[in-house]
Amino acid sequence: MALPATETVSSRFDRLDAWDVPAILAALWEGQLAAVAALGPALPALGRAVDAAAARLAAGGRLAYAGAGTSGRIAVQDAVELVPTFDWAEDRLVVLMAGGEAALLHSVENAEDQADQAEAAVAAHGLGAADLLVGVAASGSTPFTVAAVRAARAAGALTVGVANSPGSALLAAAEVAVAIETGAEAIAGSTRMKAGTAQKAALNLFSTAVMVRLGRVYRGQMVDMQARNAKLRDRAVRMLRGLTGCDEAAARAALDAAGGKVKLAVLVVQGMTPAEAEALLARHGGKLRGALGEA
Repeated sequence: MALPATETVSSRFDRLDAWDVPAILAALWEGQLAAVAALGPALPALGRAVDAAAARLAAGGRLAYAGAGTSGRIAVQDAVELVPTFDWAEDRLVVLMAGGEAALLHSVENAEDQADQAEAAVAAHGLGAADLLVGVAASGSTPFTVAAVRAARAAGALTVGVANSPGSALLAAAEVAVAIETGAEAIAGSTRMKAGTAQKAALNLFSTAVMVRLGRVYRGQMVDMQARNAKLRDRAVRMLRGLTGCDEAAARAALDAAGGKVKLAVLVVQGMTPAEAEALLARHGGKLRGALGEA
């Protein structure tokens, strides 16, 4: 059976262990650059995934991720950061990690073969027609991830597959296939290197673009962020002052009235009550640009 591209051996690195440290680092650095460059041909597929995902999520669906090992941990990182950065509701976020939470800190290698566990997890979370599942696997053949995507798609969910091996089972199973051809690793099968970097970059682009389309970014700023600490509260004040031209005292007062929510505070500075601001944003699907246009 043909090996996935990520598992093949490159003759170029046959003497990697005999090279000096500068040569080793230069070769590994080159691989990281190649990983990001490999995203270029995948951008059209990522664009289709973003459009489809934004439409599904704008209607109230949940965003789910599935993966195992390195790919799963990368997916989890992308998922959890959406909550503070874009105020994505935790009850609209589902993570299916082979081996469960224990696999985030410890290697649970056999978990990736448990397709039945993935199917059970999809059913337990009730993923269906309103939802979106993103499956991530370097080889594209991980049984857990492939099974999760197949089960979610059968239940009516939108499915996106991200893999580094073209023609793989995961890409065939997903409704939207994103193939990132990173090829052989400097250390054969060590997919935390090129493949992992490409996956992290792809998910960065995907989830950020989705949040932009959902109106959670305005003028290049994270106007839906959760200001949970002093640094972020100060950022919220600077953001509001920059967006409205108000002074610091007015910014802090508006943020207090808006419960710390920058988008609401922008409209409060315009003279609205928080309730009026919420209603206006709701009419424009949460998009501040549209709300300001009407105001």
